[in-house]
Amino acid sequence: MAAPTGAGTLYGVGLGPGDPELVTVRAARLIGAAHVVAYHSARHGRSVARAIAEPYLRDGQVEEQLVYPVTTETTEHPGGYEGAINDFYEAAAARLAEHLAAGRDVVLLAEGDPLFFSSYMHMHKRIAGRFRTEIVPGVTSVSAAAAALAQPLVEGNDVLTVLPGTLPPDVLAERLAQTDAAAIMKVSRHFAGVQDALKHAGRIEDAYYVERASAASQRTERAGDVDPASVPYMSLVIVPGPEAAQDPVATATGGGTAAAPAGGRVDVVGLGPAGRDWLTPQAMAVLAAADDVVGYSTYVARVPANPRQRRHASDNKVEAERAEFALDLARRGRRVAVVSSGDPGVFAMASAVLEAATDERYAGVPVDIVPGLTAAQAVASRAGAPLGHDYAVISLSDRLKPWDVVAARLDAAARADLAIAIYNPASQTRRQQLHDARDVLLRHRDPVTPVVVGRAVGSDDETVTVTTLGELDPETVDMRCLLIVGSSQTRTLAVTGEPRVFTPRRYPAAD
Repeated sequence: MAAPTGAGTLYGVGLGPGDPELVTVRAARLIGAAHVVAYHSARHGRSVARAIAEPYLRDGQVEEQLVYPVTTETTEHPGGYEGAINDFYEAAAARLAEHLAAGRDVVLLAEGDPLFFSSYMHMHKRIAGRFRTEIVPGVTSVSAAAAALAQPLVEGNDVLTVLPGTLPPDVLAERLAQTDAAAIMKVSRHFAGVQDALKHAGRIEDAYYVERASAASQRTERAGDVDPASVPYMSLVIVPGPEAAQDPVATATGGGTAAAPAGGRVDVVGLGPAGRDWLTPQAMAVLAAADDVVGYSTYVARVPANPRQRRHASDNKVEAERAEFALDLARRGRRVAVVSSGDPGVFAMASAVLEAATDERYAGVPVDIVPGLTAAQAVASRAGAPLGHDYAVISLSDRLKPWDVVAARLDAAARADLAIAIYNPASQTRRQQLHDARDVLLRHRDPVTPVVVGRAVGSDDETVTVTTLGELDPETVDMRCLLIVGSSQTRTLAVTGEPRVFTPRRYPAAD
């Protein structure tokens, strides 16, 4: 069937395994030229494909996010999982067909290669008979994994078999015993069964695990040493053929035992205010790749335990010592994640680590900061938009600076009519500071100025209270709270019965 005259073209564009620099020149050109860029994602909204393609997107493009209704969870769809997915693919294809019929070219992004265990093929089957399609191949994860291992996969007469890890372990073991080399895909939730199959096939000692091949968080390990609970979706197992087989670690080091990483590093990671939902994908990837997790005990406890990693929890008042400890670990070749709540650059560990890193002992240690969602942003989002205009961020803690400095900054921010996010408002031993801070602010603010008190936002203990500066009771505030004090323009209104606070983006002109 010929495509309608004037119709657009559907491009299935392979993006390679994850590194944006492994996107082909043709793929990059088509992404930048397309009217419409489409990509799949789970319901959390994050798309690996879009993240890879982001450097090649341009302003003004239409984005079609195709959100799976289910991934691994159960569904109430009358047709079960298959019925829900089939309905989704039909609806997604119809959305893309509307663009194509209107003459708009559509680039559908695919990790790896579009026709190699990819979601693109489901759209291709539904659209190819009606519109022109073109496939742009991409580097597969199998090739990237072999490159990550610096290990030839097949050589000479070796036979390669690509196997899904979803096969029953006994079937997978039989297939492994019948081939020279193997790449096992879709291993994440099935990794324990994959390990069993490798053992029964006598291939466990020849098998290598590769996680997030080509990404900054790439990880390689012998498959038999991997904890199945730690295996993410973007992972696979490589079994080199007998002619190609060699120990890549022994080749690199001249020995037969695993070597330490080529160089240690420190990543200071923001965990957000609470819970996985507030953690960025970048932070999750860095935490997953770490050898050591270092931090205040409360924050270390928020990182899921991984038996591969060492955890070093300490008291909240030893930031300088903690920073030096992390840097010393990195000097010994360890990859260290120093964790902070919220954003590490906001009253947290980033400055402490960077200050310690100026010591000449750590001149060769890379230090990167991985940002996180701040407590101020989290509390503001729960209340509305109280930080919608210029605002200041001030800590009431006088442990590291004199109270007269804190008071002077509060006074200046209040005189400048800034909304103010107040960190560390009170603790068991600091009860007077918030009383004094309220008095300073009332010199310049009306008592009816809105105040938001957010406590433990993001956790099961979360409470958000909207009050006024005049009615604020400091005795109800503790260290788990963050306060937002409005400016003269901040308003409170009711939305669906709930108080919502906002600061307009426009500021009145002076008389």
